[in-house]
Amino acid sequence: MMDIIDSCIFCKITRKEDQKTELLYDDERVSVFRDIRPATPHHYLVASKEHIPDAKHLNPEHSGLVEHMVSVGKGVMATQSGGTSDIRLGFHWPPFHTISHLHLHVISSTNQMGWIAKGIFMPNSYWFVTPDYVLQRLKKAKD
Repeated sequence: MMDIIDSCIFCKITRKEDQKTELLYDDERVSVFRDIRPATPHHYLVASKEHIPDAKHLNPEHSGLVEHMVSVGKGVMATQSGGTSDIRLGFHWPPFHTISHLHLHVISSTNQMGWIAKGIFMPNSYWFVTPDYVLQRLKKAKD
């Protein structure tokens, strides 16, 4: 059974209860929509339908979800922007996130990012980690 929090805006979005948010993709595990404060013209969020506070709360059984989020994010980016050659994917690491609901940032083209965005979305910093980092962490937790 999936956890859902009624007061969580991302839970509302993934349940299609927020009329202001256009879903670019939706399946039984994730929904994709535009970031409301985009770092580039193509900045999307892949949010899990299950309410998981953040990437640090994932367990080894969530590896498939993370892989699915990456695959869906790349697919949406390819459709929306025409490619995935200059793409940045990542999760904000607690406590450095503003929405406590698991979501993957999918950003392109990184050369369009301003210097503040480059800092906010710096891969494998203390505050923003790549999907590979998360998957390696889950693998270590399983072993």
